[in-house]
Amino acid sequence: MSSQRKPADGFALATMVVLCAIWGFQQVAVKMAAPYVPNLMQMALRSGVAALLVALLCWVRGERGLLRRGPWRAGLLVGVLFSLEFLFVAEGLRHTNASHMGVFLYTAPVFSALGLHWLVPSERLKRTQWLGIGVAFAGIALAFGGGWLRGGLSPSVLRGDAMGLLAGLAWGATTVVIRTSSLSDAPPTQTLLYQLVGGAALLLPVALLTGQAGPITMTPVAWASLFFQCVIVCFATYLVWFWLLRHYLASNLSVFSFMTPLFGISAGILVLNEQADLSFAVGAVLVLTGILIVSGAGLLRSASALKQGTT
Repeated sequence: MSSQRKPADGFALATMVVLCAIWGFQQVAVKMAAPYVPNLMQMALRSGVAALLVALLCWVRGERGLLRRGPWRAGLLVGVLFSLEFLFVAEGLRHTNASHMGVFLYTAPVFSALGLHWLVPSERLKRTQWLGIGVAFAGIALAFGGGWLRGGLSPSVLRGDAMGLLAGLAWGATTVVIRTSSLSDAPPTQTLLYQLVGGAALLLPVALLTGQAGPITMTPVAWASLFFQCVIVCFATYLVWFWLLRHYLASNLSVFSFMTPLFGISAGILVLNEQADLSFAVGAVLVLTGILIVSGAGLLRSASALKQGTT
């Protein structure tokens, strides 16, 4: 398995800005459609529909039998982790704001950096990055504890925030598995198929068993939200994301993901009229700062090495 990845360039930056803007809005899209389609059913539907779209793309491109020929053990693991991530997102959004979910879900780069530190020698954390991890976790503690101590957050919101953090952990673990297995060099369609098929296969039964498969009322808002989630988020942006992971250092890409919570918080406030608690706002700033330190240090090291290698 080749481990060669290049540092992020201008194309990667521009692409990540677009991806982050789209990802930042997806929690808002789920909230908007929740009165018409239960959250967990949304997650199952978007995984299933997107899996069909990816399978159709594979058929058109002649990429058949990807799941049979691929590294099924790693594929099974990322499918389970993907399902857990969106199970936590769906349940968390029943209790907390979209802006809260956006911050806690996108702690994923911190968790992936920790995992890659132990498993990939080229992505070992430096002292500055450890500082960033400390800052991020201090922000998480403040966002959780500050509002609770002042009585500003209900137990329900705290439960939803905790689920957002678990979703971030599951996403970070997914990145580590992809980066450290033969999926690292697999076609993006194959990696995505494993996750989407796993998501549909696991989330739909859970939705049925927990009574969250309906009722469904397909209003214009529901149609628009599901189209956005199925086609734009789960199909298009995920394909682009896995293509980036095959060509660029994961730690370099992660630095740009701090923009996603910014888009998410802005969308939650502007579209859903959500209010930001002071302790959460300060904690969110610390989390984003920590993510930037963790990922940015790796980006600077790679840029420095590239400069030295060309002079």
